[in-house]
Amino acid sequence: MINFNKDSVFNLKPIEISEVRDEVGSFLIEGEEMLAAFKTIRDQVVFTNKRIISIDVQGITGKRKSFATLPYSTIQFFEVQTAGFIEIFPDNELFIQYANGFTAKFEFKGKVDICQIGKIISQYVLR
Repeated sequence: MINFNKDSVFNLKPIEISEVRDEVGSFLIEGEEMLAAFKTIRDQVVFTNKRIISIDVQGITGKRKSFATLPYSTIQFFEVQTAGFIEIFPDNELFIQYANGFTAKFEFKGKVDICQIGKIISQYVLR
């Protein structure tokens, strides 16, 4: 479950942009592009060139969805942590702190280039 009130999103696995829920496209503004996408069992997180969009699928049928946006423009600090050399279950982490004190933590499983995600964020935070 994606719940930013609890500060963490665990077990995100990479997916192709083409697999992102159709509803995300209706949230994009002019000039915004999806750059990377990840999923848990039912939920998704999309990194665009402007923000992070999370899709929290709720209920038994999954028809109810909650969309949350975390804009890069208000990031105060972020940190990436790479997986260790010989970890049985390697994971990468991304920690973001916003100017208002809100924090978000993402844990990625599998083969994820966490440095590339850090670069994406840097491009839009360090302008």
